[in-house]
Amino acid sequence: MKSKVVLGRGLNSLLPSMPNASDPVSYGTPMPTESGAAGSISAIEISKISPNPYQPRVDFHPQALEELKRSIQEKGIIQPVTVRRLVNGRFELVSGERRLRASQELGLHTIPAYIISVVSDAEMLELGLIENLQRDDLNPMEIANSFKRLIDECTIKAEDVAAKVGKDRTTVVNFLRLLRLPEKIQQSVRDNKISMGHARALLAAGDEKMQLRLHKKILDEGWSVRKIEQAVKGPGAKSVSKTKASAGAALRGSSEFQSIESRLRQQFGTKVTIRKNSTGGGEVVIEYYNSDDLDRVIENLER
Repeated sequence: MKSKVVLGRGLNSLLPSMPNASDPVSYGTPMPTESGAAGSISAIEISKISPNPYQPRVDFHPQALEELKRSIQEKGIIQPVTVRRLVNGRFELVSGERRLRASQELGLHTIPAYIISVVSDAEMLELGLIENLQRDDLNPMEIANSFKRLIDECTIKAEDVAAKVGKDRTTVVNFLRLLRLPEKIQQSVRDNKISMGHARALLAAGDEKMQLRLHKKILDEGWSVRKIEQAVKGPGAKSVSKTKASAGAALRGSSEFQSIESRLRQQFGTKVTIRKNSTGGGEVVIEYYNSDDLDRVIENLER
């Protein structure tokens, strides 16, 4: 069920001078000490590196960490961690927490680190979150929370987040919408018990009780995304489709228009108006109130 989500560009795109990740740097390779200037790779004492306070990753899988430790034992550190310099000779991690953890558990005293200049905590937050968003093993909820932090704490818009991670705005909005789900469902997404497709289908249910009821169907009976979508649409969906197919014959009296408008409003969760002209034709107007609302309407139309 698990699918990897890879988002755009990494720190190399933000910091053009960063060394190529494909160039191995073994912990046994001679290199400058931690007095190195910004833009250099130095061997830094692990005890002097503080964790990244803006780390978006919540789940560190023990098996993956063990595999990384074996790789380090065999080939060394393939890619340096990234740090910024603090006062009193200390450093703060920007990226590479798993490498740092694995090195600590192996009992290493130093680790190769790329030192960058970060002028503010806001920039640190942005770099830390964006770099981690490029990883292919963040779960959808970690990605969603990272997007929200970039928007809330860096005071940028969804389209700016999309540009920074090299994705379109709709992708960012779809992840953010996952945060509207009940915590129990969000946890199932984190634990890979349900897919992001299931989660998005549950969002369309709207009512929390229905969302939790359908969530239980996924866990207990293995309901597919398609089955959830059908359950969310309910028996009224068929009548709406039938009405569309025979619109020329059905749209006659004002009461019928009102009934159809009511069903469409329920379907799209927004105001819908049907306007007819003297030739028997007309138009259906679906209103939206902001860019997020438009994304939701489009998603509903695509289904």
